[in-house]
Amino acid sequence: FGGTCALRGCDPKKMLVTGAQVMDDIRRMATRGVVAPDARIAWRDLMAFKRTFTGPIPVKQERNYAQKGINAFHGPARFTGPNSVEIDGVGVCEARHVLIATGARPIPLRFPGAENLITNEEFLELDELPARIVLVGGGYIAAEFSHIAARAGAKVTILQRGERMLTNFDGDLVGWLMESFKEAGIDVRLGHSVSAVEKTDGGFTVHTRARDGATT
Repeated sequence: FGGTCALRGCDPKKMLVTGAQVMDDIRRMATRGVVAPDARIAWRDLMAFKRTFTGPIPVKQERNYAQKGINAFHGPARFTGPNSVEIDGVGVCEARHVLIATGARPIPLRFPGAENLITNEEFLELDELPARIVLVGGGYIAAEFSHIAARAGAKVTILQRGERMLTNFDGDLVGWLMESFKEAGIDVRLGHSVSAVEKTDGGFTVHTRARDGATT
């Protein structure tokens, strides 16, 4: 209960962005009177801070539903008739209308080793931040997560098969934004698509193909 925004999207992301923003502020003020050479993000503590917000939400949300007279039943369910649903451990519920709202899943990527990748939801649950991260795709989630990870100390690479990142956003604004990627040390590789992800003893090797056919 709570949905994507509250549990796996906007709100928890803002908790992590807060830490990244502090680190960026320290960098900007380094020659303006702020001296903090040892400042860093303790990733595990930052994630624990995030969970103080997301953890209580499901129980609170279900309690709010109950207070409004909305019943919640947990368990696998199956239709037993046009207007009846049987729920394991509960019994049969009947209604004039039944709405199926199961949500959505990410579209699977079509290259060898794609199963080794994690989604944005899993990134928001990482207890340890890897030293090196490759983000596949150059949308707004990659833009946000890359800055969070880079300011937390990770070496970040973005692989975007298009000619620029954030293709649905204003081109001039994106052009200005790309300067901040450089300042953060984020390696943005445009015109690169992933051909395979190979598991190794020390992590993973990402194989790419550029538009001119070159492979890395």
